[in-house]
Amino acid sequence: MAASTKVSRAGWYALTLVSLTQAMSLLDRQILSILATNIREDLHIGDAELGLLYGTVFALFYALFSLPLGRLADGWLRGKLLAICITIWSFSAGLAAFASGFGLLAISRLGVGIGEAAAQPAGNSLIFDEFPKARRGIAMAAMAIAVAVGLGLSMILGGIAADWWDKTYAQGNAPLGFSGWQFAFIIASLPGFILAILLYRMKEPRRGAMEGIESPKDPHPFKASAAMLGAVTPGTNWFLLWHRGASKKQWTINLVGLALIAIFVVSMISWTQSFSPRPPLEIGSFHLNPHVLQWLVVGFGLFVVLNLFQSFKLTDAPTAAVVLSPSLLMLILVGGLQTAINYGVMGFTPSFIMRSYGLSAGETGLQFGLLAAALGVMGPLIAGPLTDLVNKHLAGAGRVGLALFSLGASPLLAIWVYSADTSGSFYLRFTLYSLILTMWMPPLYSMMYDLVLPRMRGVTSSLYIMVSTLLGLGIGPYAVGMISDANGGDLASAIISINLVSPVIITLLIIVMIRVNRDEASVLDRARAAGEKV
Repeated sequence: MAASTKVSRAGWYALTLVSLTQAMSLLDRQILSILATNIREDLHIGDAELGLLYGTVFALFYALFSLPLGRLADGWLRGKLLAICITIWSFSAGLAAFASGFGLLAISRLGVGIGEAAAQPAGNSLIFDEFPKARRGIAMAAMAIAVAVGLGLSMILGGIAADWWDKTYAQGNAPLGFSGWQFAFIIASLPGFILAILLYRMKEPRRGAMEGIESPKDPHPFKASAAMLGAVTPGTNWFLLWHRGASKKQWTINLVGLALIAIFVVSMISWTQSFSPRPPLEIGSFHLNPHVLQWLVVGFGLFVVLNLFQSFKLTDAPTAAVVLSPSLLMLILVGGLQTAINYGVMGFTPSFIMRSYGLSAGETGLQFGLLAAALGVMGPLIAGPLTDLVNKHLAGAGRVGLALFSLGASPLLAIWVYSADTSGSFYLRFTLYSLILTMWMPPLYSMMYDLVLPRMRGVTSSLYIMVSTLLGLGIGPYAVGMISDANGGDLASAIISINLVSPVIITLLIIVMIRVNRDEASVLDRARAAGEKV
């Protein structure tokens, strides 16, 4: 029994570096939220456009590249993959400092999205090969803590750096003509390069050894990764459907699916433009309606998901048989819908505080950033051990119940939080709200990766990222920004409105609670029936 719960020094070291990677990911991703007000004033854009930058533009390449990079994480050296990717996203984050318009900021966000696409697939896969099942709730709690620290640090560092720079150079003559928000992007990008060196030198654990299902070495991981990218990218997917001998049924599903997605995209463009009309964006010499950009990206993502499912069916039947289980798919959808709430809330809460209570970016970043980080640490510290405890005494269903409590109670608290009259009252209310809200990640993540084989964890993580990016980053911040613009900048009502998806989340979790043990027990049988040699 002792051997089954022991974590090596290498395991703790790997968890430390992977957790730092998650923190850096959130730092470079979220810093836009505290700088949004200054960017909005300098670039003369609205909340909907900020939602595009914060969520949709970032989501485009983040979602697309999470799939091939997730496949690469299942076959190549994960520490080196993380090192390369963190270098890419750190450079791209720093590039935002040189933006004088929407275009270069959008390019910066695309680059951050590409680099960060490997963070979860490679990081989670590494941790599950270092930690036994009995200790994974704690490991996932550490990852959730890192996310909270990164989130808090993005606001503290971004707000203080921007305010200091603007006060120091209030009379002009700033180096390179930078504003405070541009300087903050430079500061945020620098630590990633140091972390990349440590990750590149980290020892690779044996894949699957913790479960006794050690995976053989992948002879062609880069070829498989490129094939995955080609299989899901619109255009090249049709060549690979032909090359792989897809049936008429597969072709029909693909083309009819594309037609339905196109109808959905056109309908949403028309409805959102009438609900919240926005002026065109200037991207170089091009002018583009922001609602067109938003829904083209969402439609692109939906088609990528369809292509991914078809690719599984044609090239990896065991993965299709395991990953496409009802419990796993519902958990992924729950995570995606909740991510829409989380990103919608956190993307605009700093702006809400500044507008509602008259605080500066530095004051907001320090106060709210410290509070968010502290609460984000406390919640998982409670939820991680609690996840392991409830799973020990009530396998499967106990973890679902913990997530159900967190995600069922938090929307009701949100109404109370965002109606606070003063900043002090807001912070007190937000404390209870955040402690409950942060408790869903450890149980949900632990369940997801227990529902697949070790070699499928990278792809599972990528699928989760794809769906959560589409629903969370792709729609959450944009929806809040659009509702705010349509209601004269009322961020409180816009933030509360995003919680309307909660009844769907609760319904899905109840169904998962009923069947999760059955789906977990059948993983090996389904994989073997589809041809897996384990």
